[in-house]
Amino acid sequence: MSLQKRITIPLILLSIVALSGGGWYTWQHKGHDHAAEGKPAQGKQLYTCSMHSFIIKEKPGTCPICGMELIKKLDSAPGGGGESTKQLGEMLGHVSLSPTQRVMANVATVAAKQMTLDKEINAVGIVQYDQSRQAKVTAWIAGRIDKLHVNKVGDIVSKDKPVAEIYSPDLLATQQEYLLAIRSRDQLKSSPIASISQSGEGLVTSAKQRLMLFGVKESQIADLEKAGKPNIRLPIYTPLSGVVIEKMVQEGQYVNTGEVLFNIADLSRVWVEIDVFESEVPYVRVGQQVEIRSSGDQHLAVHGRIGFVYPFHDPKTHTVKARVELANTGGKLKPDMFVNAIIRVPLVTGIVIPVTAVIDTGKRQVAWVETAPGMFEPRDVLVGERVEGKLQILSGLKAGDKVAVSGGYLIDSESQLQTGTGDQGPGKAGTGDRGPGITGTGDWGPGTGKGGHEGHTPAVAPPKSPAKKGTLQMDDMKM
Repeated sequence: MSLQKRITIPLILLSIVALSGGGWYTWQHKGHDHAAEGKPAQGKQLYTCSMHSFIIKEKPGTCPICGMELIKKLDSAPGGGGESTKQLGEMLGHVSLSPTQRVMANVATVAAKQMTLDKEINAVGIVQYDQSRQAKVTAWIAGRIDKLHVNKVGDIVSKDKPVAEIYSPDLLATQQEYLLAIRSRDQLKSSPIASISQSGEGLVTSAKQRLMLFGVKESQIADLEKAGKPNIRLPIYTPLSGVVIEKMVQEGQYVNTGEVLFNIADLSRVWVEIDVFESEVPYVRVGQQVEIRSSGDQHLAVHGRIGFVYPFHDPKTHTVKARVELANTGGKLKPDMFVNAIIRVPLVTGIVIPVTAVIDTGKRQVAWVETAPGMFEPRDVLVGERVEGKLQILSGLKAGDKVAVSGGYLIDSESQLQTGTGDQGPGKAGTGDRGPGITGTGDWGPGTGKGGHEGHTPAVAPPKSPAKKGTLQMDDMKM
């Protein structure tokens, strides 16, 4: 090969390489825009499924997986505008359910109500005798019990009927003195001397006073005066009607003055002493109505009122006793019977929802609110008192908000499946803990490392022909 050919061939090759490099450079920097690569046309709206965010279409329609209506896809790319970011934040944690999914998940909602919730205080108590309706039958004079009209505990006695009869020499002598004073008064009242006629009346009054001190009634003294002779045995009466709860004497027994014969209690009214825990004592007031239920008879329910709160605290049980006074109709409440007491204290009027509508994560309480048909969003709520399946809401809800009372855990699980799991900061959706940059509709924000490189949005596939009904086209899915 000549020297000229050796020089010409390398020069031609070098020229070809230079021209190729220049053309590539021009195409790279002038004829092709990488920034626009993989992006839809400016202002072009895309549509996605709220349940399956990887479904992306350029036209509205239905999701090929669940059949739900597609929603507008929010632009989460950098520089997308403050409006898109605001919409993205508003959709955080939202879960959309189709009618079929709602039935399968057994999701039911109720409206939050403005009402007064009663705090219920439960306590246990023991039935006691009404101390103001107890009495003792005693011997007002020494003597012998000749006859007993009451022979056993539990007998019903009346203050109009005698319970025993006593023989007493001192009482017999006092009766004779009274009869003698009456005869003297009748003889002396006709005397012209005023001092003599008045002295007879004084003797009668003195003898009558002695008889009354021995327990003789006015009616018995009248009968004695009418009969004109003393009674050998004097009837003994009770100070009140009731039931004999203790008997301490036998027929024929000699008793001394002041000795107790019977203990009587009126059981038409009783006391119930209940034990209230010290944390609930501030809610208890004199005059509050209390419902008393028997531990043995579930059908027994009577009502009474608190008559007194004892100023003593039991250090062993950390309780304070309160006395409930109530009528014992039919004698259903027996002394020393254990009962349950229920005190209902009206609280401040507020928002009330069922207990099942709130999910407690341990860190916070969440309620799922239906903001639109089939669309649910989580609300952080502050709870108050809990009474019989109802919960007082202090903040987070307003009257009329529809909350999910069943299926709430399934809704929350769906929200976590859409958004992922992790450590969540305050204000994030769902009851799980997730980090920032995750939306409730399943879209990932820029720089999260999902679906592309940092600061680069994945390219959008060109639109495909619509799929046949009943088939699943994988081309519709954008991962």
